[in-house]
Amino acid sequence: MVKVTVCGAAGGIGQPLSLLLKLNPQVSELALFDIVNAKGVAADLSHICTPAVVNGYQPANKEDKTAIVDALKGSDLVVIPAGVPRKPGMTRADLFNINASIIRDLVANIGRTAPNAAILIISNPVNATVPIAAEVLKKLGVFNPRKLFGVTTLDSVRAETFLGELIDVAPTSLKGKISVIGGHSGDTIVPLINVNSDIASKVNKLSKSQYEKFINRVQFGGDEVVKAKNGAGSATLSMAYAGYRFAEGVLDSLAGKPTSTTTVPDSSYIYLPGVPGGKELASKSLKNVDFFSVPVVLENGQIKSFINPFESLKVTDDEKKLVETALGGLESSIKQGSSFVQGSKL
Repeated sequence: MVKVTVCGAAGGIGQPLSLLLKLNPQVSELALFDIVNAKGVAADLSHICTPAVVNGYQPANKEDKTAIVDALKGSDLVVIPAGVPRKPGMTRADLFNINASIIRDLVANIGRTAPNAAILIISNPVNATVPIAAEVLKKLGVFNPRKLFGVTTLDSVRAETFLGELIDVAPTSLKGKISVIGGHSGDTIVPLINVNSDIASKVNKLSKSQYEKFINRVQFGGDEVVKAKNGAGSATLSMAYAGYRFAEGVLDSLAGKPTSTTTVPDSSYIYLPGVPGGKELASKSLKNVDFFSVPVVLENGQIKSFINPFESLKVTDDEKKLVETALGGLESSIKQGSSFVQGSKL
């Protein structure tokens, strides 16, 4: 019996993500929370003939704090796509002041009501919202670094799709054969495309121009969607799929399904000092940047271990340069997120 709560379930990411979770046979209860329309989305999904029982929760007014508490009670997994989307010309950093407060308050409720739940944060800017969540949980005395995940899977999904197009292979065949590390915005995203020897020969045939365009497209692929939607939205459907892909991995781990040893697992933006070997990675290779996306091995809904990309994934000199650039952006975002909570009342 697994209860999953989606916070921000009525939004552009929340609705398709909730649909995918309703289809997962391991989910016995699906709680949908949002400030508006959560009950309508829940009613809609409840007509689907899968086992998960769906309930919607939304506050009756601005002062109502019971809806979020009721939604979170007994949750094993909480997924947070809540927040405002990017608009044309808006960077993920521009989202900070709006989404920071949303994440702070939601995570505070999780810490008080469902402290043992695994938390998946989708809300941007992930580079800062995950440090916000960590600081909130620390303040409440319930921080478990192994259960806090920044969802960066969309970067892997894009990398698999775009590289598949370039080397003429099915994108589905690339899952686990390449990896994306770093952060989750612009040049903090670092695709590693020489992870697997099966595709190395094809990758090595790419010209420098092709490689650079591929990197740029993975790093700034979200801009394509914002532009194509003419300001009417950002990447919602692909993000919902990516968020579900990572959530499915967490659900599989809760069910005791083994993590594959033949492929590189999906990465997640995590607090490295909180997992074995993470502090050493941060100090040795990352200039003491504590939050970083690395491939994670899951067990029982939490991080069992991670793969050190600098030891296991054949990081090239070009990719090391990308990491150097990423660290500067990550350092400022992490500081921004941590400082926001330090000056906040929970």
